Amino acid sequence: MTSRHLAAIDVHAHTLVPEVEALVRQQEGWRREVAERNVTVGARSLEYNRQRFEDTYKQRFASIETRLADMDAMEIDLQLVSTTPSFSYNYWADRALAPRIVTMTNEGIAAFCAQRPDRFAGLGTVSLQHPDLVAAQLEQAMHEFGLKGVIVSTSVGGVDLADPRFEPFWTAAERLGAVVFIHPIGCAMEMRLAPYYLSNVMGNPLETALALTHLIFSGTLDRHPGLKLLAAHGGGFLPFYSGRFDHGWRVRPEAHTAQLPPSEYLRKIWFDSIVFSPEILGFLIRQVGPGQVMLGTDYPMDMGTDRPLELLRRVAGLSANEVAAIAGENARRLLGLQ
Repeated sequence: MTSRHLAAIDVHAHTLVPEVEALVRQQEGWRREVAERNVTVGARSLEYNRQRFEDTYKQRFASIETRLADMDAMEIDLQLVSTTPSFSYNYWADRALAPRIVTMTNEGIAAFCAQRPDRFAGLGTVSLQHPDLVAAQLEQAMHEFGLKGVIVSTSVGGVDLADPRFEPFWTAAERLGAVVFIHPIGCAMEMRLAPYYLSNVMGNPLETALALTHLIFSGTLDRHPGLKLLAAHGGGFLPFYSGRFDHGWRVRPEAHTAQLPPSEYLRKIWFDSIVFSPEILGFLIRQVGPGQVMLGTDYPMDMGTDRPLELLRRVAGLSANEVAAIAGENARRLLGLQ
């Protein structure tokens, strides 16, 4: 990393693996899933996204020089890079194709990071739709390809991550010390979110909150206390409405399923800082603790931020040590970086 006064690590940044993109675009399952998801995005947003990809994203995905220049402008020393969700999950893939996609993705992310290991660390993927395969895939991702963990969606074919069928994944992730980055793609509310780009503006934080809530109330975090969960978009709505979750846990027997009040688990999860307002970021830090928040940019997407340190510095009441922790030290420890 560079020798700036304040070392900064971005834990939410994306890239593409061209070989995987080319492969999945040929598959009927991918085309069908994209068509279903596109209905809920809305025609105007789809066209704008297409234009943004051609005008902006494609160059930033393709050119490491452009990315490094952007990182320098953002004062980011190191990015934790994962593939963009549209090409990350591929939960539609059958048992014959899924391992091939996973290996190609993880190998591609490792190769990307190897170009500048001082500036990049990587997250891979696993085929959660085939739970019996994930332990070996995760072990290969970390031990053979040197990745820090994986990016996963908020559900798998409509099934929540807390479903018992995914226990092999959570067991392996805890055992291996893998970072599990929970990042949504699409939202279960469907057509109500089609206008105004609400599919992303509201849908993404809603999906993240739903996934975390299921993991808490199901007892998954009680069974796997060593999990390293990283939640996108500041954890969605969960940290900001945790009082109601706690109240439900206290007064409703069907919700009194976890060992602790739901808000207690927020200090066992890590969150990126992509909430856009210093007041909201300050609230998040107070809710979960300064040791659980890390910088995020969502590079190179327009629903991210290119001034993460500026946002952090505008949060009132933080000590210099807390700013340094959120800027980079928390991520360094979580990722096991020197």
